Amino acid sequence: MARLPQAFLDDLLDRLDIVEVIDRRVKLKKAGKNYSACCPFHDEKTPSFSVNPERQFYYCFGCGAGGNAIGFVMDYERLDFREAVEGLAQTVGLEVPKDDPRGGREPPKDQNKPLYEALDRASKFYELALRQHAERHKVVNYLKGRGLTGEIARDFRIGFAPAGWDNLMQTSGGDDASQDLLMRSGMLVKNDKGRTYDRFRERVMFPIQDQRGRVIAFGGRVLGDDKPKYLNSPETPVFQKSRELYGLWQARKHPRRLERIVVVEGYMDVIALAQHGIPYAVATLGTSTSETHLERLFRIVPEVVFCFDGDDAGRKAAFRGLEATLPAMQDGRQAKFLFLPEGEDPDTVVRAKGKAFLENLFDHADPLETFLFKHLAEGLDLESMDGRARFSKLAAPHLHRLPEGVFKTLMYQALAEKTGIDVDSLKRLQPPPAPRPEPGALAPASTPDGPPPTDPEEPPPEDVMPIEEPMVESLSPSSLNPIHRLLGLLVLKPTLVKHIPEALLATEGSRDAVLLSELVIHIRRHPEVTTAALLGFWFGTPEGDFLNALAGRETVEEDAGLEALCSALVEKLNRHPALDAARQQFEILKRKPYQELTAEEKQQLLSLTQKIRALSGKS
Repeated sequence: MARLPQAFLDDLLDRLDIVEVIDRRVKLKKAGKNYSACCPFHDEKTPSFSVNPERQFYYCFGCGAGGNAIGFVMDYERLDFREAVEGLAQTVGLEVPKDDPRGGREPPKDQNKPLYEALDRASKFYELALRQHAERHKVVNYLKGRGLTGEIARDFRIGFAPAGWDNLMQTSGGDDASQDLLMRSGMLVKNDKGRTYDRFRERVMFPIQDQRGRVIAFGGRVLGDDKPKYLNSPETPVFQKSRELYGLWQARKHPRRLERIVVVEGYMDVIALAQHGIPYAVATLGTSTSETHLERLFRIVPEVVFCFDGDDAGRKAAFRGLEATLPAMQDGRQAKFLFLPEGEDPDTVVRAKGKAFLENLFDHADPLETFLFKHLAEGLDLESMDGRARFSKLAAPHLHRLPEGVFKTLMYQALAEKTGIDVDSLKRLQPPPAPRPEPGALAPASTPDGPPPTDPEEPPPEDVMPIEEPMVESLSPSSLNPIHRLLGLLVLKPTLVKHIPEALLATEGSRDAVLLSELVIHIRRHPEVTTAALLGFWFGTPEGDFLNALAGRETVEEDAGLEALCSALVEKLNRHPALDAARQQFEILKRKPYQELTAEEKQQLLSLTQKIRALSGKS
């Protein structure tokens, strides 16, 4: 699969003015050095969408959307990469070159290009089998029985995995390299006897596509009586269940601007609703709805409706979805919960009663606050003092997880009315969690009052040695992590790379540390690279989303301020190995009762206490 030359994309970004690109679509207002507007990707009344003309990137502090001009046009106009590039190139008089089969130096994610290609070939194999295989009638009859047309099957690329142990394996070549690729993409299974065979056999196949439309995994429904009824691909380098949603690619391609997305339980629900004129349904992939799912959905629409069966399992799944929704409930967002009668699902309802009936149910579904309070009150007598007390203790922790804003205030007021307990007392039922200690710093609870002891016979304060959490392995931004701050600064001002010493570069370890090294190396190879070009280089990858968020969080405007902050972060990271070693020695000594320590060990313990304080900046 070829791609546009990186040099062309850099030239295009250099010629574009992101302020002009966005202002043609969303009216911007000058705000200091930047421009602002209400975010076009989520509903808000107070502008949190900022465009930085110097760095040529945008960021929304409300929903986390961010990127360069190409990414904005893709998301705003729901275009694929090539379409967005062609449209923008025309505005600046550039001719889009033919795809470069070599592709120059690919972004880090392109190391997975063979996996995407293998999965796409597998999807085409299954689609062809649905049209031509001798046993295709099994699937055709099943799909017709579910009321699906050939057109909707084509739109969702539904296929057929025939019976047999090695159909896909043989079609892909059968050599070791092909088998290794299929194994890494999750399409083959090796048993404990070393035998390799196709994962999906005699199943209806549902390709799972990412936000760029690439096939990243499959779901398969059995045609016979085998178990499990539904089988999903395992997680692979290109597929993480907690991030992806089935049907989201098709929903975002819809020409109308979406105002709502409905979360349902299965592939067939998504497809049946789309066929009946409800193209905004998605389904999770064998896992509960996650916070990542909800943040992604709320970046697209202001309203999310959970539509599940009304049985016990459906209500439990809905409540897990509610728990994931709470941190995302910024003002202007709405979540609703609809429970269908037992034995019914969205597929059967829309086929029996039509689009208007089901959409009316969506309109009148229980809002989040109704479902939350109703669920927590089950089995409690709210007329009794004990019942209200227990209800308060159950509800307050959930309300505390809501982001600050009008909705959170109203939720506490509603709980106060239901329980007769004032809002301040309810908030005290769930005190705010202690702030996470910054790497290289003593946790607040562990920091003793007053100066360190000077007498070696006096034991050091208890718990002076905090348990430090490791650098975050997942790409999840933290304002306290010095590597995260450094990544954001480098994206904003690539010339800061001159302050990064070789000692900080790592080829293995945490994903954060490796990404820092990749970013530094890329900037050194391309000294003139801009913020927009950096974001374009990692575009469409988890790393790209991560760098967008980190750059957007940095609010220091002046170059001198950026340089001073960069130097301070480098100094902090340089201290980290020595601090870690001191803490390890301290912990070894602390395991022995203080009375059993020798005079030398007591002196060493005292010295380590002072060293830890000094390295942490506490002395």
